[in-house]
Amino acid sequence: MNIRLYNARILTMEKDRPVFFGEVWIKNEKIAYVGEKKELDRELGQDFPRISWDLEIDCKDNLLMPGFKNAHTHSSMVFLRSYADDVPLQKWLNEKVFPLEAKLKGEDIYHLTRLAVLEYLTSGITSIFEMYLTPDTIAQACLDMGMRCVLTSGLNDFTSSIEQTEEEYLKWNKKNSLISYQLGFHAEYTCSKDLLYRLAQLSHKYRAPVYTHLSETKREVEDCRERYGMTPAVFLDSMGLFEFGGGGYHCIHMTEADMDVFRRRRLYAITNPASNMKLASGMAPVAEFERKRIPVAIGTDGAASNNCLDMFREMFLVTGLSKLKENDAASMDARQVLNMATVQGAKAMRLSKADVLAKGKYADMILIDLHQPNMQPIHNIPKNIVYSGSKANVAMTMINGRILYRNGQFNVGESPERIYAECDRIVRRLTD
Repeated sequence: MNIRLYNARILTMEKDRPVFFGEVWIKNEKIAYVGEKKELDRELGQDFPRISWDLEIDCKDNLLMPGFKNAHTHSSMVFLRSYADDVPLQKWLNEKVFPLEAKLKGEDIYHLTRLAVLEYLTSGITSIFEMYLTPDTIAQACLDMGMRCVLTSGLNDFTSSIEQTEEEYLKWNKKNSLISYQLGFHAEYTCSKDLLYRLAQLSHKYRAPVYTHLSETKREVEDCRERYGMTPAVFLDSMGLFEFGGGGYHCIHMTEADMDVFRRRRLYAITNPASNMKLASGMAPVAEFERKRIPVAIGTDGAASNNCLDMFREMFLVTGLSKLKENDAASMDARQVLNMATVQGAKAMRLSKADVLAKGKYADMILIDLHQPNMQPIHNIPKNIVYSGSKANVAMTMINGRILYRNGQFNVGESPERIYAECDRIVRRLTD
């Protein structure tokens, strides 16, 4: 499908390239052209190429930019939204989350994932880094909805195996361009030393990065020290799990030694500020990561601990909490945070073709409505997006060259009301 987006402000997120006026052309799933209006006029003049456009959209001076990369998700946990709130962490897990998760079926996870995808689209999210049960049904839900998804294994002692992980890794890294798969495990505290050793062997076999929940709570760190005499990052590195890169989700209670591991192994710290704040887990030292040149990406986590799968809120919290933690209003510039939510997220997820708007990249982009009060006046667009932007500003979400959400309407092959009804039926069964 040939699509022309014109009369647009464009933020490509390429380094040091400012916002400019121009247009973007799309051919099938890839970007065919990105250029400034003055360049287009100079190069083509009156000889505008006679392309048979399937769709032309006047962006009316609104902003085209790369979609947000949600670098840590448990999509199906939408079924616990507002059901497991305002209780301490261990009670939340043991009395609310685990008992209901034990009742989930693969079919449930398929439908619940579709509900989460609807919310991602309204928030301008074009890729998710997904760790949850039944990866096959999650992948199928994302394929059916058109969502780009990087699966990561939630390997642990209770619900999965090395053999299953390797099978999924091979299957989903060759099946479809929308779906890919990275090695991972749930956490140090849910995996035996033998299981972690075998995963390290798998990582070495494929020279593949490894991702995991890491140093989310003080208790997690203290328990790991009691078991192995080391913090989680140092212990996992000693097992050979990070020799080919990867990263950690949360990364709140980090020592200098932990940060040295991250810097040396070029690991990504994936921060989830809303979830960590709501569960009183703490604040990740994001500014310190930046000073030490540890790359940072941003995730929402699941709707059980966050409730809202909203990257605008996450971006504001990343910068706001950093300023509070550092006692410095200059800490964590908005442009840095926007880079984390787009380019750095893509790099963390190994999506090298979905990081910026440029010729040959995947057509994963969003249109931000600047003609709303919260975007006016237009002094600085990146700062407006991070400090005052909201879901209400997302006028369009495109993934792989398909417009999946535009002006409040979904184009995902299914009525949102039918998805809501199916998920409501599932939740009633689980909570009875």
